[in-house]
Order: sequence, then structure tokens, then C-alpha cells
Amino acid sequence: MKKYAVIVAGGKGLRMGGDVPKQFLPICGRPVLMRTMDAFRRYDEQLEIILVLPSEQLEYWQELCRTYRFVLPHQLAKGGATRFHSVANGLAMIPDADRDGLVAVHDGVRPFVAQDVIATCYEEARTKKAVVPVTEVIETLRQLLPSGSSRTENRSDYRLVQTPQTFQVGLLKDAYAQDYNPLFTDDASVVEAFGQPVCLVQGNRENIKITTPFDIKVAEALLSDTND
Repeated sequence: MKKYAVIVAGGKGLRMGGDVPKQFLPICGRPVLMRTMDAFRRYDEQLEIILVLPSEQLEYWQELCRTYRFVLPHQLAKGGATRFHSVANGLAMIPDADRDGLVAVHDGVRPFVAQDVIATCYEEARTKKAVVPVTEVIETLRQLLPSGSSRTENRSDYRLVQTPQTFQVGLLKDAYAQDYNPLFTDDASVVEAFGQPVCLVQGNRENIKITTPFDIKVAEALLSDTND
């Protein structure tokens, strides 16, 4: 069964307070995005990787690849106006003949996804067709009410969603043929709107999404701890 990974990296770097998009920032001497792609190649050297970047960042990415001698095989797709459109562009590069294969969609700024999480997502997607890694909520949640007050929610009723969200190729292609809806915040919401239930599996807490300068500090600490 053919396996793909669509890695989406559309960040502009605004929350980092600089001009360099977050996916290109170095952590311990290596760009975030390269570390993310390395994680998938370690899982399976035969995995087909499709990287989705804004068109204006493609040349800069190729320059980074030369600078860091990054030769991991991958295809490039141009990003769209929203994440929905960017994922659709990445999926378009998967041949229709591989509809029975599996595809994981992953945030380019999540370089610490565990190998067993990746493996579980692909394995469960073989039969469940739509799989999403999640972690437990460990802090107290409060819901804001229309009155201006708030109330405590039972945190055991909620989960934090991560990537890679993994699907049967044909299912995800068909789901992304739907018209865009602003409520499509991730791939799971797209396939649910298409009528497909989603299976939850255990993620890993280290699988943080790097979006702020604080996250960079956390990432460097994680790398120092693993000596990677």
C-alpha cells in the first residue's frame, strides 16, 4: 500500500516578530521544517513526501536546501489562499491510481512527532480510514458565557488535536472536493463534513506546534534533552 505525507508549511512568521517564516527558523542549527521532514523519512524511507509552501517561499526553500545540503527526496506544491486550499493542492499531486493508499497531513512546524505516533496513525488508517492523534487536556477549562461570566468545563470531555491526521487517499481527495467552508479548521473537520467518522489515537505531548519565540526555546530544550 502506497503511503504519502503532505507537509503543509504556510507560516508568515508574524507571531515570531521577524521576517523569516517560522518553518525556516533554525533550532539547534537546523531549520524547523527540515527536522519535521526528517521525522517522516525516519519512519519510512519509501514514504512519498509532498511539501506545500507559499509560492513566494519556494525559491528561498531551495536556497536553504543547498545551504544545509538537504537532499531528502520530496515534491513541491504551491500553497493556496487558506490551509484548506493548500492541502488540496498537495493532494492533487497524488495520482488517482493510488486512491487505496494512505496519506498523512502534517503541520510543517511540528518537528517532534514521535515515531510510534506516525506508525499508529498509518496503521489505524488502514481500517478506520480517518485517524487523528490527540492528547488529554491537563489544565482546567472555563467556558465564556454570553452574560460575560464563565463556568468550569469537565476537561475529561475534551482532547487537544495534533497532526499527522491520516486518511485513505481516496476519502481525503473526495472530501477536499467539497466547497470551502470557514469552519474547516483541520483535515478532520473536512472529512467529518463529508460524512466520515474520525478515529482518535494517542499523540505525544512533545509534538508541539512552533508558533512563538517561547516555542523555539521549548524546542531547543527538547533537542538538548535528546542530543539530536
